[in-house]
Amino acid sequence: MMGTTKPLFAGLESSVLVQRWRGMPPRDRLALGLLGGFLLLVLLYLMVWRPAQAGALQARDYYQQERELHAYLQANAGRARGLQSAPQETVDASRLQGFVTRSAAEHGMTIERLDNEGAGGLQVNLQPVAFADLLRWFVELEANGVRVDEAGLDRAEQGRVTARLTLRTEG
Repeated sequence: MMGTTKPLFAGLESSVLVQRWRGMPPRDRLALGLLGGFLLLVLLYLMVWRPAQAGALQARDYYQQERELHAYLQANAGRARGLQSAPQETVDASRLQGFVTRSAAEHGMTIERLDNEGAGGLQVNLQPVAFADLLRWFVELEANGVRVDEAGLDRAEQGRVTARLTLRTEG
């Protein structure tokens, strides 16, 4: 190890910058040293302290948002359980096909294929539909006592999906 550092120090001693540094008056060396220390402190502040401080503030804000969300969920948990336990309306199994057809048309969806499965089941194939519209339709179905047993979604065009669904009545 000693043999590899000698050429390095010898090269450093013969460099122009070191010779120029040694040729400066002591007052100039002190001023440059203080300026270098100041620049080092500024760089440490800008590259270490400020990002850490910004990250801490962001984490504190995120923590506060999560606490508020937790409090909201705790306050409304009983209400959500009550809404979940019983659907607002219940669709009779014999009327499921008509309800699904009408509801899909109201949401601007086109049914490609519709097959009865028996025991209150229905298989539905939809033409490409906006994913957000499909989710809204699912919410309406669930609110009316229709359960989505199986769902197969394939990506179609931008933001649209084709859906193969198996629906059942809750009753």
